[in-house]
Amino acid sequence: MSAVGKLVVLGAGNVGGSLAQRLAEADLAAEVVLIDIVDGLPQGKALDIQESAPILGFSTRVSGSTSLDALEGADVVVETAGLARKPGMSRSDLLEKNAGILKLHAEAVRAKAPKAVVLVVTNPVDVMTYYFREVSGFPAARVFGESGTLDTARFRTFVAEALRVAPKDVTGFVLGTHGDSMVPLLSLTSVGGVPLTKLLPADRLQAIVQRTRSGGGEIVNLLKTGSAYYAPSASQAELVRAVVRNEHRLLPVSAMVSGEFGEKDVYIGVPVVLGRGGVERIVEVDVTPEERALFQASVRAVREDLAILARRPK
Repeated sequence: MSAVGKLVVLGAGNVGGSLAQRLAEADLAAEVVLIDIVDGLPQGKALDIQESAPILGFSTRVSGSTSLDALEGADVVVETAGLARKPGMSRSDLLEKNAGILKLHAEAVRAKAPKAVVLVVTNPVDVMTYYFREVSGFPAARVFGESGTLDTARFRTFVAEALRVAPKDVTGFVLGTHGDSMVPLLSLTSVGGVPLTKLLPADRLQAIVQRTRSGGGEIVNLLKTGSAYYAPSASQAELVRAVVRNEHRLLPVSAMVSGEFGEKDVYIGVPVVLGRGGVERIVEVDVTPEERALFQASVRAVREDLAILARRPK
């Protein structure tokens, strides 16, 4: 039995299409809708996913549309639309273009699905999540970004490889922005309950931290064209599942802080409890002085981008 009535994925690219597939296969909703401006793309991918239902046994209906009217009545919306930064494009250019896309979508969600919980994936995700909430006028709890969930999955993968253990036995968090200034919390990472700092020397730990920070770039360099979408869509599906099934999962996402970790009025990656209403609460964890300084630097990086966005014509 599905947990909610309707899930909508904005953007039918590799990330959006893969996410729609994962959501349908998990039978999380009666209906999954893909929306994209390219005629035929969301409809074709939706039909392809739907035709796997007899084999995989899911009952979710999957459809595609080029109209934002298809947002009507959505319980959860995932924003994956947007441009990737290309050679010669400044960060300001990227912010400008993606903000234009998100403004249109946020206004449509506000009109068509005013009770929806929104997960933002579009980069730079911390800034775009802030902007989506600002335009939509939704409570901050109902708008959050993917951020640390994906980074933590990469971090756990690299730790597991280094120790030759099962990835599921590695626990930990990555805080801060989804970018070069992210903060993998070595002090709170463990393997089967054993602190990671007891299992690997400092130089190998720092190598894992650096690889985590450049995890997305590593994949881009290998692919030559395009970027990651298997792990991102798995991360997004985990977050959607936590919401629609009201699982009260403790997961790192980009959330609006209001004094937690000494910061406020900014979206940044922090541990939260995630349930049907979105972010139920932020969980402040103990970090080392060095980790706190890195987190503060990460917040400053987000604020710099927010300042660029604030200069955008309304």
